[in-house]
Amino acid sequence: MSASESGQGTNPAQEPGLDPGTAEELEQERARVAGPPVGDDAVDTASRLAKALQQTMSSPWTVSAGAVLLAIVAGSVMIAFTDEEVKAASTYFFARPGDTFVALGQAIGGAYAALFRGAVVNFQADDLATAVRPFTETLTYATPLIAAGLGVALAFRAGLFNIGGQGQMLVAAAAAGWVGFGVSGVPFPLHLVLALVAGIAAGALWAGLAGLLKARTGAHEVIVTIMLNYVAFYLISYFLATPGLLQAPGSSNPKTPPTPQSAQLPALLGERFNLTWGFVLALLAVVGVWWLLNRSSAGFAFRAVGENPRAARVAGIDTGRTTVSSMLVAGGLVGLAGASQVLGAITTGFSSDIDAGIGFDAITVALLGGSNPWGVLAAGILFGAFKAGGSTMQAAEGIPSDIVLVVQSLIVLFIAAPPLVRAIFRLPDPSRRRAPKKARKTKEAAA
Repeated sequence: MSASESGQGTNPAQEPGLDPGTAEELEQERARVAGPPVGDDAVDTASRLAKALQQTMSSPWTVSAGAVLLAIVAGSVMIAFTDEEVKAASTYFFARPGDTFVALGQAIGGAYAALFRGAVVNFQADDLATAVRPFTETLTYATPLIAAGLGVALAFRAGLFNIGGQGQMLVAAAAAGWVGFGVSGVPFPLHLVLALVAGIAAGALWAGLAGLLKARTGAHEVIVTIMLNYVAFYLISYFLATPGLLQAPGSSNPKTPPTPQSAQLPALLGERFNLTWGFVLALLAVVGVWWLLNRSSAGFAFRAVGENPRAARVAGIDTGRTTVSSMLVAGGLVGLAGASQVLGAITTGFSSDIDAGIGFDAITVALLGGSNPWGVLAAGILFGAFKAGGSTMQAAEGIPSDIVLVVQSLIVLFIAAPPLVRAIFRLPDPSRRRAPKKARKTKEAAA
């Protein structure tokens, strides 16, 4: 054995010619090269996994998923109570309980299988185009929900509660529709761009009015946006009933003329599908809002004012200007939803019900998405699936489509009560920080 090999196992403090400080440094270097003991590695890995699991379970996304699951379970209960075969089998439950459970499985399983066929993939279709058509319908329904949800979510991040989506969609649809059928001689795609810009600008101005009143007079945006919804509804109803404004020439019905081909959003996957390039615009809006909130100075101002207006004011941020600009951007996003309806989904002419409740559904989408652009995208697709699959569920299984609306309402209820979801699923509360390790040991020793 060489001298170097024999010296590896010796204590450096005992080696000749080394002072205590040098010996300690040598020992630390050897420990670093040798690495930690295997047992410490296992403990460290287990600690990291436990910490990651803790963060995942306390995440708002977990609460959102739990809310959706609870709403689906509640919907299953309602499906069971409304199914005739379940009712019939329950009359002799104690004699033959298996019949009741079979009827429950068939009712609930058949309902959600029909929902899946109508919203995702129809495995009973004869060709691929027909099989994937349900998913394209889901994306079609999701397009305005995503755009309007982004408008509500951005306002949330700025500390504002924008519930004026209905009015903003109506004025945006009116502006885009009027440019569409009122302006002639403009070729595609310039005509389409003009109509889109008109719709986005109208929605932005309508929401910006609420932001201006909030900034200048302190008027609460909830009251203002609710009142502006009524103003927009009756104003558009008047325009639709007045010849020469929005009403179709030669018609007594409160409906606009059809949108010309030069102002229509083209089909994204061909004429066999209803999905248009409006979905691509919604995806671009998601990316744009993400960049705005996380990579721009304006987005930083929005988030700062939303977190603490007083601190933002002390930091030099003009809170009034930020309030107005955030409502302008939010209204523009909702205006994109209204314009996409007129220029893509409904091109045969529209009436005062063009918003189809999307302005209020956008609030649910924003809440479920956690006011995060990517979360809004996922929530919009989920609600689009509910809308697309609800009619198939009713037609195939005879289940009222109102149950889908109840499920959506229950999602809002559970999202609005995170402590209830955490209590049901025993999820940790992120607001309660664990006591430091030394404090816990002291407390345990005192006990």
